[in-house]
Amino acid sequence: MEDGLPASLLPGAGVAPDATGGNFWRDDAALADLLALRMEGRLREHLAPHFDRLGGLAAGALDQLARAIDANPPVLCPRDRFGRDDFRIDHHPAWHQAEQLLMGEFGLHAIGHRGGILGWPQPLPPVAKYAFQYLVATAEFGLLCPISMTDSLTRVLRRFASPALLQAWLPRLTSQKPGSWMTGAMFMTELAAGSDVGAIETTARLHNGAWRLSGRKWFCSNAGCDVALTLARVSAEPGTRGLGLFLLPRRLADGSPNHWRIVRLKEKLGTRGMASGEAILDGALAEPVGDLARGFVQMAEMVNLSRVSNGVRAAGLMRRAWLEARAASRGRRAFGRAVIDFPLQRRQLLKLLLAAEQALSFSIWTAALMERADDGDGEAARLLRLATPLLKFRACRDARKACGEAMEARGGNGYVEEFVEPRLLRDAHLGSIWEGTSNIVAEDAIRRAVGREHIGEPFAEALVADLAEAPLAAAAPAAEAMRRAAAFAEDVADEPALHRQAASALYRAATACLFVIEGAAIHHRRGDARRMLLSRLVLDHQLAARDPMARGDITAEAAIAEALLGEEALGLDAVLRLL
Repeated sequence: MEDGLPASLLPGAGVAPDATGGNFWRDDAALADLLALRMEGRLREHLAPHFDRLGGLAAGALDQLARAIDANPPVLCPRDRFGRDDFRIDHHPAWHQAEQLLMGEFGLHAIGHRGGILGWPQPLPPVAKYAFQYLVATAEFGLLCPISMTDSLTRVLRRFASPALLQAWLPRLTSQKPGSWMTGAMFMTELAAGSDVGAIETTARLHNGAWRLSGRKWFCSNAGCDVALTLARVSAEPGTRGLGLFLLPRRLADGSPNHWRIVRLKEKLGTRGMASGEAILDGALAEPVGDLARGFVQMAEMVNLSRVSNGVRAAGLMRRAWLEARAASRGRRAFGRAVIDFPLQRRQLLKLLLAAEQALSFSIWTAALMERADDGDGEAARLLRLATPLLKFRACRDARKACGEAMEARGGNGYVEEFVEPRLLRDAHLGSIWEGTSNIVAEDAIRRAVGREHIGEPFAEALVADLAEAPLAAAAPAAEAMRRAAAFAEDVADEPALHRQAASALYRAATACLFVIEGAAIHHRRGDARRMLLSRLVLDHQLAARDPMARGDITAEAAIAEALLGEEALGLDAVLRLL
């Protein structure tokens, strides 16, 4: 009793806790294990304090900023106080504070492009970059859009721009100083040209030695950017062949506004703090990037990087969803028991955990492929070509369901905007739309990467080869599933109605392999083989034909849940018995 009130009536009594106040890096042993597997040891040790700081921010100050950002959307200011066209976008102070943390302190937009950030003399590899993005996504999703697009725009310029253009923009795009850094964007979508990029109508005309762009861009994320990459038609050739790539600055060299304007901001379901808008280009001055006959091919570099970032952000959202569901289940009591002790709740948590771990494993593996490809490994580049759309397709779809499961795990409070679950769910739906809807991305994976470029079989064999060091009892079922998925994808490459099914099978079989590979490596390193158990869940629940009226192996699943939801390491022999 306190002040005469029974314990049940005290403030906060009976309300399950949330996951804030801790450290999302320290709470994520899987991330640390995978970085130990995929990142060079000296770099990992150097970055560990930075991951730890960001993990604390994500569970504390950054999370609070994200709540304020979500509640206070940006405002379009079309004119200044003197009545001059300005088209400025005003963000809430919380947005700028988050920018200062993520771009100023951590330099996340620039860590892949120059040394000296976070005390490391060289640019950081993709595994490090995406590990940071993953941690940020557990707290703030929207700000990762301008961070990712600035990073990917810079990469496109480094690959294709003239030395003069690169020299003019690289220092500003990689600056960590407020007031001097510049953010990038991609202006591509038009009224008649969403996924059908070849329908773009914006024109580019050379006039007095300068290129001028005219048209209407319907969906411009990070609309208040300093510079955008955009496609415009430079010839009468149909489809994407007539498109050139251009760099479109917001302001001209003399500081005056360029000849394009933002006509309105979109009122979106999620990522409310990140300004998306419509832009009209009215003879806007732009600089050509690379070969104007290969505009779409060059823009695809930015699209693919954004797809990887979307998948990584989906993984981060699912990690937060899992942490919240676990906190609510541990902290809430019903009928005299902790909610986590109820079998149905444990099964729900297990499925949520599985989706989160699949996305994490596939994200880190994809980032490692990107690092090898950047170093000139042709095989890795081919595998990355298929891994990118698979990650974007399946992880982003899984995030929508996982965030809904977390909402239900908390119950009625999970539906209340004071808790984080509604924001997770709203933000999660965007991943399946940005940079290509599920249908478009699945078609890219199966019809193009598998059917035309024949990457399915080498993709499968690369993963199967990595199973060689794992115990046969765990490796063989995963290898069989991987080969069957590749064969199925090849078989249905010309059957569009089955592309999503085939893409899901490839992703899931790949994660079954990764779980075995990772579990064996983690066991070798610190004696814990539990990660292999996730492979059986993939095979049983996602890749096996199941009778909806059959009981299944409930006893084994309960034992797997006990192992994965607990904190104790499990040796290889015990894991193999469960497999």
